[in-house]
Amino acid sequence: MNPRDESKSQHPAVVVVYLVRDGAHGAEVLLGEKRRGLGTGRLVGPGGKREPGESAVETAVREVAEEVGLRIETDDLEARGTLDYKFPSRPSWSQVSDVFVCRRWQGSPSGSDELEPRWIPVDAVPFDAMWDDAKYWLPGVLRGGSVRARFTFAEDDATVSGYTGTGVEPPA
Repeated sequence: MNPRDESKSQHPAVVVVYLVRDGAHGAEVLLGEKRRGLGTGRLVGPGGKREPGESAVETAVREVAEEVGLRIETDDLEARGTLDYKFPSRPSWSQVSDVFVCRRWQGSPSGSDELEPRWIPVDAVPFDAMWDDAKYWLPGVLRGGSVRARFTFAEDDATVSGYTGTGVEPPA
């Protein structure tokens, strides 16, 4: 994505964090079922809207603490890219998200009024329970890659109708 395009975006700024650990049978990612707001019922990574004057990493630290009860340090966040979401049929849903991976934290995940978290094997992520775009870029990010992409959603506000950018792979 052209950086000039990002600077022209009027979409709200948000962040998402994928916490990854070594599980008994390989890498696991912490996902949570969204309990309220945009995406209720979908599996998502912890995250949310940036507050005025707050940096993306500050938002990530705050949102992870609020949503899943873990303490993370800004130095432990790995910036993995930016996603620009366009919902032509529902413009208020459009947003720009910074994507982070984190492998160090303090505490044990706990549920909140936003998310009910659980560890899921990276090779068994149920993409059909997530936003449709995740299957295009999240596998690469969880393998250590990065993404800079724009996703446009169809009139149903659920299905990806098109995308551009780097770090995106058509789903298998």
